[in-house]
Amino acid sequence: MQQKEYADIALGLPVRKPFHYRVPPSLMDKAEVGKRVLVPFGPRKLVGYIVGFVGKPDIEGVKDIISVIDQEGPAISAELLSLTKWIAEYYRSSWGEAISAALPGAIKKGKIKAAPRNPAPEDIYEATKNYKPTLEQASALKPIFESISGGRNDVYLLHGITGSGKTEVYLQSIELALKMGKTAIVLVPEISLTPQAIEWFKSRFGGVVAVLHSRLLDTERFIEWKKLKDGAARIAVGARSAVFAPVSNLGLIVIDEEHETSYKQDDAPRYNAREVAIERARISGATVILGGATPSIETYHKALSGEYKMLKMTERIEKRSLPKVDIVDMRQELLDVKDAKIFSRALEHAISQVLNKNGQVMLLMNRRGFSTFINCRKCGHVVKCRHCNVSMTYHYDIKKLSCHYCNYQADPPAKCPKCKSGDIQYFGVGTQKIESEAARIFPAARIARMDTDATVKRGSHKQILDDFRKHKLDILIGTQMIAKGHDFPRVTLVGVISADTALNLPDFRSGERTFNLLTQVAGRAGRGSEAGRVIIQTFSPDHYAVRKSVDHDYAGFFDEEIKFRRELGYPPFNHIIDIKLRGRNEERVIKAAHDLAAVLAAHIEGKDIDLVGPAPEFISKIKGQYRWSMFLKGSKPRDMCGYIDKALEGLAGKSAVTIAVDVDPLGL
Repeated sequence: MQQKEYADIALGLPVRKPFHYRVPPSLMDKAEVGKRVLVPFGPRKLVGYIVGFVGKPDIEGVKDIISVIDQEGPAISAELLSLTKWIAEYYRSSWGEAISAALPGAIKKGKIKAAPRNPAPEDIYEATKNYKPTLEQASALKPIFESISGGRNDVYLLHGITGSGKTEVYLQSIELALKMGKTAIVLVPEISLTPQAIEWFKSRFGGVVAVLHSRLLDTERFIEWKKLKDGAARIAVGARSAVFAPVSNLGLIVIDEEHETSYKQDDAPRYNAREVAIERARISGATVILGGATPSIETYHKALSGEYKMLKMTERIEKRSLPKVDIVDMRQELLDVKDAKIFSRALEHAISQVLNKNGQVMLLMNRRGFSTFINCRKCGHVVKCRHCNVSMTYHYDIKKLSCHYCNYQADPPAKCPKCKSGDIQYFGVGTQKIESEAARIFPAARIARMDTDATVKRGSHKQILDDFRKHKLDILIGTQMIAKGHDFPRVTLVGVISADTALNLPDFRSGERTFNLLTQVAGRAGRGSEAGRVIIQTFSPDHYAVRKSVDHDYAGFFDEEIKFRRELGYPPFNHIIDIKLRGRNEERVIKAAHDLAAVLAAHIEGKDIDLVGPAPEFISKIKGQYRWSMFLKGSKPRDMCGYIDKALEGLAGKSAVTIAVDVDPLGL
């Protein structure tokens, strides 16, 4: 029998080793691995997690556990403990931070019960039945069914063009898992997609679906979590954190739009939910479906090499044609039209035609606000945020300048703050300005905007999308949140106001992001009986990411992109670990960056690892913090993390500088 005198307790703190606490005799019968406990930590009392027991503590005078919170059984299963330990080791966080990421807020606060909630009328969905699979769907379902039935840990890339019916493959695969007494997890990338996903899955499977995402209140999230934990619900649907759903006997994990950057967590533990899902499936012996029209370069490369199994769906449902894509070269437009507008002549004419036929239009601009910067025409001064090295964006609705990084707001200047000239000009285009211009040109059209400014209120995503689906709106304007997954049969025209916003960023993934976004938003057109059309406005019509999106040619794009990645040794040929330094004193940040780089360079000398940097980041100051970074590039991320740990141990004088390590970042 295991001795329980001392317990290893993981706390949600950035300390890599668990803490030792004594288990008092009165709690020995209750203490189990996976249970939550209340422990003293300095002057505070914290909720911790028992991750093991030790015969002898590593320090003298250890404190006692105050109480065991979980009376009926562990809050964290052995499977999730194993998964969170893997996250801590791979993504270089503490085990406690990884466990905290896996649990809803109410559980982390020690909650043990909540009253069940009666479903609201909008939560009740009309039941649907399976559709007869198309030939391509049936071909994809056959190996997936064999994998689920055989309890195999296969990873499938379901590479299907937009509108090819990937969702039905997900639904029928889940149905088989349920019939076999197994459970399923479905991840969707955006909160804006969650209402639609909930409708798909609840209308097919009813009350066995539980929803997990960040827009839920703590109590709502706890109730959903408890339904899954108790087995009352057997399908978890949600965004990134749903990968930790407390289901048992897991049979299937579906990751829709697996390439999406929203699957990557921004703060510790900086995990990628796609990779965590694949590891969880390995631990539990479950099948994984990675779905998408534009797979990540890494995923497609693994499928081509045989590490994942490739399933292709090349036709739209009912043989609907892919939309015709036209490129408008905005360089030529500027030459042809003296007073060039937001909408090119081709796009304005096309919108008029669709509205005259009572159709619907979607317009994409991946930038919020009205004007993206204010500039003095006399001295060239650009109005910047006082806390960030970035231009302020003008928001017409509140008549304020706003910083999109720290939310600082200010009144727009009547005169130039630098030279006092009154020749102030507003430049650039954001979603608000597009909305204003569309209302001016098409006064009879019913228009809505969908971006993070317009969807602050709870339920606003669902309301806007419902109104658009019911044709209470004619034009929907938005950022990338309107580009993915949505199915609106009346949309026959999609306009991309500028294809260049992502293309011009100093990031090796900029081409991939541009191709993905253009292909995804193009896929919203022509999903009904009428053919669709896409108009892309760009100043870079010859870039391969733009050219290949015109032909919906993912394979052609991949061939071009993989050459560039191979030549420079970027993923999928190597892993990258980004090291970010932050501080309010610029000199200290710069010194710490160069000191760390020197120590790191000594540790990796002679190893097949490249150190790039240090250098100031593209935006060198945010929220009053100066930002420098460097990154390592190599084939063995755990080895690289080991060298980083050694370098940080030997780095003195870094107390005023925060250092964060991001394994496999999705942006540099």
